[in-house]
Amino acid sequence: MRAARKPAVGALAAAGVLAGAWWGTAGAATTSPNLSPTTTAVTLAAKFPYLSAGYNNTREWTRTTTAAAPNGTLRVAWPAADGVHITPLTAAGKRSGADTVVKGAKEVGGLVAHNDGFALLTRVADTNKWKETAAAIVRYTSGKRTFLMKLTGTASHDTAPLLDGQLTWNGTKYGAYFVVHGAGGFADGHYGDKMAYLSAKGAKLSGGWSWGCSHNEGIALHAESTGAFTSLCLDDWRSGLFVSTGIGAPDTAPVVQREQCWAGYCGGTFPGRTGDLVKSSTGRYATAFASRGAASAKKNPDDASGRGWTVKPRTSTHQVALAFMKNRSTGPGKAVYLTSAVGTENVNVHVAPYGKDRLLVSWESLKGAKCADGTCTGTFTGTHLRLVDWNGKFQSPDKVVSTRIAGDLAVLKDGTLTWAYAPVTPSYAKPLTGASPTTTSLRIARLKP
Repeated sequence: MRAARKPAVGALAAAGVLAGAWWGTAGAATTSPNLSPTTTAVTLAAKFPYLSAGYNNTREWTRTTTAAAPNGTLRVAWPAADGVHITPLTAAGKRSGADTVVKGAKEVGGLVAHNDGFALLTRVADTNKWKETAAAIVRYTSGKRTFLMKLTGTASHDTAPLLDGQLTWNGTKYGAYFVVHGAGGFADGHYGDKMAYLSAKGAKLSGGWSWGCSHNEGIALHAESTGAFTSLCLDDWRSGLFVSTGIGAPDTAPVVQREQCWAGYCGGTFPGRTGDLVKSSTGRYATAFASRGAASAKKNPDDASGRGWTVKPRTSTHQVALAFMKNRSTGPGKAVYLTSAVGTENVNVHVAPYGKDRLLVSWESLKGAKCADGTCTGTFTGTHLRLVDWNGKFQSPDKVVSTRIAGDLAVLKDGTLTWAYAPVTPSYAKPLTGASPTTTSLRIARLKP
């Protein structure tokens, strides 16, 4: 828990890229799969500001979240001036009705689609010493709001000026994981994270924690059928990517990767740095993240708590890394790196299940990267898609596509991946200053294994 440092409030996401020759490895597929997504257009009912300013005003794609209901229908959440819009879609990605607008909602922190509606993790107005918003889960059923439960407040001494969060559902309960700002109590003025569980009717459940990773720079969450949900955090105090375990994020929590984790150096607004958390049929986990690696990592002798770490990064630019865990109690082996060009910055990293036993990794690359204080500008060179197996071995050459991944992906029952993105040409040549440009349409992409 470090001294107060206000993080940039931005909304998130996207994915893509790097220069992409196939480095063929043993076990790679002998035929190239079709990694060309199909898309459909959806007209929006309001203007969508599709860019957000991250650390150092870095350009980040404003987060959209696409979620699939059990019956195969889709919901897409995106923010506008009048609140967060939830657009209903058919399984084929076509609009199926009018938007539901969650008025006053400030951010897409996570979305769960139900057959009769949805649940949204967002921020709403609140009264507190910092005059900041509160985290909340809002559920709508058949077009009407059935509950709104605030997850921060005066009694718990916390606020949520941004979420960088995730919301998941295991069929009986919701799990919400998000950034909090201490507003009184032992953590007054500091930043940490919180895990909360709610029932299907919005009642608070036991479990989770009120204070976890310090200055969480990126969050991933996977719903488990029973027990605690599995989570990851990028922690700036212990400096790296960890399996989250709650109060004070104890040092016994498995280390996924040591990284220099000051603002902008790792993390950033979710999910542009952390990627996602995928579970295999055998109980293994995979996550992908933008990594600068560690030339050295050691405990900070100036930290009297004994918990602080100092990490010297291996590269100035972020490379695409994959880590595999055999379970959530054991740290992974050495990370598998998919990129290595030092002058190329890689952002918006995602990983998703692809078919029975493969993973799809995506990222965006910027050539000629110029970096300062952990963030980079550069020339956009495309969105890259690559298949790997559960050992990180390449199963396809890089496929460079114009279709971006701008937010969370939904996985349909037949394995099809689908997501929503703004149909604009990316530019990372300079930081974002002033208001975001807007669009009045989205494209819904589909990729079937």
